[in-house]
Amino acid sequence: MEMKREMAKIGMTTTLLLTSGSALFVKNRVAKAVHIGAGVALVGFCIWHASLYPKEHNKTN
Repeated sequence: MEMKREMAKIGMTTTLLLTSGSALFVKNRVAKAVHIGAGVALVGFCIWHASLYPKEHNKTN
């Protein structure tokens, strides 16, 4: 489980860097495609990362 969490964090970091870096050159056609693809991948990595942690329900009586 720890390995999956670490891979998700690395993926989020990488795609965040790609998204923010390519935002500077968004007028370029290739950079725009990289920006959109990295943004979609970032959302996917965030969802994956969130799913790796147990859901805790606080029950108040």
